[in-house]
Amino acid sequence: MNSKISLVIGLIIPFVMVDFLFPVIDKINMDIAGLPFFMVWIFVWFFLTSGCLGLCWLMFDRRRHLE
Repeated sequence: MNSKISLVIGLIIPFVMVDFLFPVIDKINMDIAGLPFFMVWIFVWFFLTSGCLGLCWLMFDRRRHLE
């Protein structure tokens, strides 16, 4: 069960947010700091993906490394 939750948090959520929502995000006509919104969205998800992977490690895999 924990490996399924870890897979969803670390892999599925970032994949969906970047790949499947890209057509929706691409239609937003807004600039942030001179960049189109979709570029900012992709750039932010670089860091959020790392955060998701770190969260998976803290919640599920850290116990294995402490033993």
